[in-house]
Amino acid sequence: MVIDLSIALAGPYCSLMLADYGAEVIKIEMPGRGDDTRAWGPPFVEGESAYFLSINRNKKSLTLNLKTDEGKKILLRLIKDADVLLENFRPGTLDRLGLGYGILIKENPRLIYCAISGFGQNGPYKDKPGYDQILQGMGGLMSITGEVGKPPVKVGIAVTDIAAGMFAAYGILLALMARSKTGAGQMVDVSMLDCQIAWLTYQAGRYFASGEIPEKVGSGHPLIVPYQAFRARDKYINIACGNDKLYTDFCNAIGRPDLMSDPRFFTNPSRLKNRSELVEILRTILEKEDASSWTEKLEKAGVPCGPIYDMKDIFSDPHVLARDMLQEIEHPKCGRIKQTGVPVKIEGGRIRTAPPILGEHNNEILGALGYSDNDIERLKSEGVI
Repeated sequence: MVIDLSIALAGPYCSLMLADYGAEVIKIEMPGRGDDTRAWGPPFVEGESAYFLSINRNKKSLTLNLKTDEGKKILLRLIKDADVLLENFRPGTLDRLGLGYGILIKENPRLIYCAISGFGQNGPYKDKPGYDQILQGMGGLMSITGEVGKPPVKVGIAVTDIAAGMFAAYGILLALMARSKTGAGQMVDVSMLDCQIAWLTYQAGRYFASGEIPEKVGSGHPLIVPYQAFRARDKYINIACGNDKLYTDFCNAIGRPDLMSDPRFFTNPSRLKNRSELVEILRTILEKEDASSWTEKLEKAGVPCGPIYDMKDIFSDPHVLARDMLQEIEHPKCGRIKQTGVPVKIEGGRIRTAPPILGEHNNEILGALGYSDNDIERLKSEGVI
């Protein structure tokens, strides 16, 4: 059982990953308001935020005011049987409520306590607020994203939140494996900044090896040419010549075998050195035919290529549909709603229930703890739930 105190994206994405594969996730929300994302919109579907609906399926909602003594008491009762406590507040927030790691691990020594924050539980920045916009900048992502000579550009989704959510799910599973051997719980400390720095991989490796700061190359790859988006006559396509053989096949497919024997472009290091000259030549060639024509020729030659999809394209693509990456589920308030599918195909990974209405499972969860209907009504009238 996972007790999920998290809000917004990083924590809920973590608990979504766990819930999709069978974890019982109880989402604790503030009475009357709930997760902040319930108000993020438009768009709304029958009053429910599309943002919230996208990341909270397979979970149960319990409203609980943790600033009240009775609310804390209920949480502690849940903790006694829980496997995981997940939160993404600033460090120290739950400590000030008397619900920090030191307290909860005494209540349940087997508890895995996962804390996601912008900068982690220690260090000089630990009290800074963690927002994706800030972390994409501080984590180096914006310094290598966008066109040369243009202002910094962030990725179109909140990747630092999602990275932290994914690493947190990974950390929780590692901690559960460790617990199966030791019997002891532990703290899982996840920093959005740490996760983004870990994602720098070969860009950081370039800097470590050469001391040179990587620059923006638009849609291109910093170390491989040609490996980027090109404008065909009607739309853009991606072309990825990941090695010299693929480059040779590419030159033959576009009718320019001379480009593979040109000393400026003979090897990838030479193409990298003369990137601008080669890209300009290719632009002139590729803009003469439609994207579908080039795609057909390149695929026949075995050259990796593909269209640049928008959302409509993605969710009408036959392969995406065959992989069940678009699904529909019945929501008690919104009717039939669409969801992205479950990405890792293993036994038990599926969408079971719709994103919950605020407090939808109050009676079920509290009843299982031994609260009567009268008790629940009293808690509601007192603002505890």
